[in-house]
Amino acid sequence: MAALAADYALEFLGISCVFKARDAAASRYTALADTTLRIKSGEFVSVVGPTGCGKSTLLNIGAGLLAPSSGEVRVFGQPLAGINTCAGYMFQSDALMPWRSALDNVMLGLQYRGVPEESARALAQAWLQRVGLGEFGDRYPHQLSGGMRKRTALAQVLALDPDIILMDEPFSALDIQTRQLMEDEVLALWAAKKKAVLFITHDLDEAIALSDRVVVLSAGPATHPMGEFTIDLPRPRQVAEVRTEPRFIELHTQIWGVLRDEVLKGYAQQLKKAA
Repeated sequence: MAALAADYALEFLGISCVFKARDAAASRYTALADTTLRIKSGEFVSVVGPTGCGKSTLLNIGAGLLAPSSGEVRVFGQPLAGINTCAGYMFQSDALMPWRSALDNVMLGLQYRGVPEESARALAQAWLQRVGLGEFGDRYPHQLSGGMRKRTALAQVLALDPDIILMDEPFSALDIQTRQLMEDEVLALWAAKKKAVLFITHDLDEAIALSDRVVVLSAGPATHPMGEFTIDLPRPRQVAEVRTEPRFIELHTQIWGVLRDEVLKGYAQQLKKAA
């Protein structure tokens, strides 16, 4: 049975994105070309691809921070015009304000939405508790470890209860142990409410461990999807344990077979630019 438009939380339909060069004599750069990708409500989708292939551009278009040159973005079946108010965005670098405590940072989006101060504070404290930072609400970002800042940023996004969560390599700067803890945390929180997630990562292991589906993007320019893989590993999952399962290894081999050539192309392009 074909899915209805309303079944999809976020749709990229024939998206292209062309950046104009500052120098009029220079050629334009096509970051994305004719890209179609649909994320169902409650689905966890990861996008992998070579460095510089346009993964973050795709995410910014889904957030409404960047308008596509052509094509259409739909949110729950409706055309997106402006900022995607149904989405929460967790950036690669945490966007915590250094002059605000962890609690005040989590409260920030709620305050912008007009939630009364007392209610915003209680909700922010509850989310800090859920991510294991209930006793650290009065700490400032410089007083928190990298993992704790990521937990605060996660609480900041989830406190708004978005229907769509956009995540741009949120754990790439963390050590492997902290990263696995954060990945397990995200899976647990996602399982509780089953929001639609679009997750950008360079780490194929991470993509497979977290996702329902992994999408491989080609090397740029004119990036487009090269393949989609359903991740049929049983849930719930523990990130460290699932990587040892035979089916995980099989999926990794299949996806890497598509991704490897694109990574090599991307690497060759980076070397050419540096020459």
